[in-house]
Amino acid sequence: MTITIDYYASIPSPWTYFGHARLCALAKKYDAKINFKLGDFGTVFSETGGLPLAKRAPERQKYRFQELKRWRKELNIDLELNPEFFPVDPTNASYMVILANSERLDALSLGGAFMHAVWAENLDISDDETLVKIANKSGFDGSALLKNCTTSPIKTIYEANTQEAIDCGVFGAPSYVIDGEIFWGQDRLMFVEKRLKEGS
Repeated sequence: MTITIDYYASIPSPWTYFGHARLCALAKKYDAKINFKLGDFGTVFSETGGLPLAKRAPERQKYRFQELKRWRKELNIDLELNPEFFPVDPTNASYMVILANSERLDALSLGGAFMHAVWAENLDISDDETLVKIANKSGFDGSALLKNCTTSPIKTIYEANTQEAIDCGVFGAPSYVIDGEIFWGQDRLMFVEKRLKEGS
């Protein structure tokens, strides 16, 4: 039986970036299906008691920075600790990924490319021209995705993903949900793998 992972994610989240390729690898290894659900985590935070980075206590911001350095070293992954374009509005990038998914394209690959652009390439994913270039470089028709991504159906999916995250108890990104069980954070992927092993 194929296990489905509902993957609630935010493109600008460094933690989503840290876990993205590893989650994709686990899904491939255990023949699991990923439902890639990008949403507005600003809304999720406000509904579930979270705070955007700038409003967190200095102690929490300092610890976050330490964790970024630790995980960058642990995973041996390219990561700018203070990317030039962060925080950044991910709306159109998210819409493009959702459209790619609706067209049965490799949305996970496109999402990963946008994450890498923020955290490893210092690129501005709120800039439409930059989005098109990233998508083209990744093998997509960036212009077509951008042109068609702001339609009502795509916005509706984005909003539905946001509400669905709140309704099922998700409060941070990334969150991986399997049969109603939430695994919050890329550091919980070890438990995701155990769950996939149990079901394989």
